[in-house]
Amino acid sequence: MMLTVQGTEAYAYTGGKAFDPALPCIVFIHGALNDHSVWTLLARWFAHHGFGVLAVDLPGHRRSAGPALQDIEAMAGWTLALLDAAGVEQAALAGHSMGSLVALEAAARAPERVTRLAMLATAYPMAVPKALLELSLEAPLKAIDRVVVNSFSTLAAKPSYPGPGVWLRGAGRQLMRLVLRRDATLFHTDFAACDRYANGLQAAASVRCPAHLLLARDDRMTPTRATKELAVALKAEVHMLPAGHFLMQECPDGVLNAMRIAMT
Repeated sequence: MMLTVQGTEAYAYTGGKAFDPALPCIVFIHGALNDHSVWTLLARWFAHHGFGVLAVDLPGHRRSAGPALQDIEAMAGWTLALLDAAGVEQAALAGHSMGSLVALEAAARAPERVTRLAMLATAYPMAVPKALLELSLEAPLKAIDRVVVNSFSTLAAKPSYPGPGVWLRGAGRQLMRLVLRRDATLFHTDFAACDRYANGLQAAASVRCPAHLLLARDDRMTPTRATKELAVALKAEVHMLPAGHFLMQECPDGVLNAMRIAMT
């Protein structure tokens, strides 16, 4: 589904169903150097169980026109503008990693419009090591390889996403390389946005909807210890899952079960 958001074309995957703005809406927001496809199974499940689904490509990522936005605050504003473009008054927001910060900031800016908040593989602050920030700019393919190594909890995760036989590490690496083709500096742009974001606890204090944190027990990118203050500030329900940072791919059934609780 193509929309015009803030004057540029934006893509949202609707889960295999025509989008109906009258249905309860969920907006899925991907992480750094990812796109809508990381949400495919969740998007399809909710779209076929009574929800209107918008799994977005953020500006400058895959099918959405650029340029990429430089900070979390701008991405949050874009997300709220997306609701306007889709004719949606209220929506639940679910974000992974960088997208979790976008969802948090959007929920704080428009508490009357956000009905539920799910933050997956999140942390605050979401500090990025200086060496990785530099590598993402100087040698982004090497940065991708490093991130993929640190985003799964095992060498051979069960190949269940998006279907049997898929090599999860290879698929994650290839997706990030594909997204990077649009802009060689995109990984650095996304990482830097995460690293700079400093409004997390203030934003959490403004959130009025039920909040859920879906955390990965073996997450080396956004360690669970970095969520304690955020969980308290949001009065969030915490779901701990046996996975690494790419938990939607590594633990799809567990994530779906937790999301069903978070969104209903």
